Amino acid sequence: MTLVIAEAGVNHNGDINIAKELIYEAKNCGADIIKFQTFKTEFGISKKTPIVPYQSKNNNTYNTQFELIKDLELSFDQFRYLKEYSDNIGIEFLSTAFDIPSIRFLNEIGIKRFKIPSGEITNLPYLREISKYNKPVIISTGMAEMFEIDEALQVFLRKGLSKRNIFILHCTTQYPAAKEEVNLKAMISIGNQFKTQVGYSDHTEGIDISLSAVSLGAKIIEKHITLDKNLKGPDHKASIEPKQFKEMINSIRNIEKAMGNGIKSPTDSEKEIKKLVRKSIV
Repeated sequence: MTLVIAEAGVNHNGDINIAKELIYEAKNCGADIIKFQTFKTEFGISKKTPIVPYQSKNNNTYNTQFELIKDLELSFDQFRYLKEYSDNIGIEFLSTAFDIPSIRFLNEIGIKRFKIPSGEITNLPYLREISKYNKPVIISTGMAEMFEIDEALQVFLRKGLSKRNIFILHCTTQYPAAKEEVNLKAMISIGNQFKTQVGYSDHTEGIDISLSAVSLGAKIIEKHITLDKNLKGPDHKASIEPKQFKEMINSIRNIEKAMGNGIKSPTDSEKEIKKLVRKSIV
């Protein structure tokens, strides 16, 4: 069964009430996991770092990355509350940490797995900190070369983490990502080379690429969810609203039913029809 992650990310716009509503909508859509982003802005971003082009295009009210991210920061106490709310309504809470204090905090509140974002795949001290906890990991690979994926993977294998607890997600780091830059076959190449379970972190518009990834064997689909694509913020334009998110999940479940077991043999309904349509000697 494909694990579906509703990536709320920073689509709460710094408002805990919006964050709570995103959790509710993800649960209502049928998502398995709701995921946020946990960070202390001062620990990871220089006050002089410019915003990247897609952020400028999607939200042009900030001059620096620091200003933008600081307005999207939630406190550890707020995340503790959101974890409890997720537990209460029956959806797994997950958040991507962007610094070592955030990694330790998320482990403390009992997340079941760690999600490693594309930007941290070459951050060895960060990866080593996560590897200490021996929990399943999901690794996004936007912007990465194969050798960089291998180096990140080895951090966890050396700590004894089984490959069955490692998922590698193909990803294109652009918001939204152009269909021509998706290169979905790379997901298959990743699985063939590293012998891990694979998935797809989808930044394209719409849901068709996610559905194609499931047909190609993705065991995880991660897709950004928003309450309204027209809200101000860096990721809303590359997200989908709850109605479409629910449609995506329903389609994923239908694809799973249709994939079957791969053994070519008549179905029960075909066996009955077979008696009537095949020729015989009379």
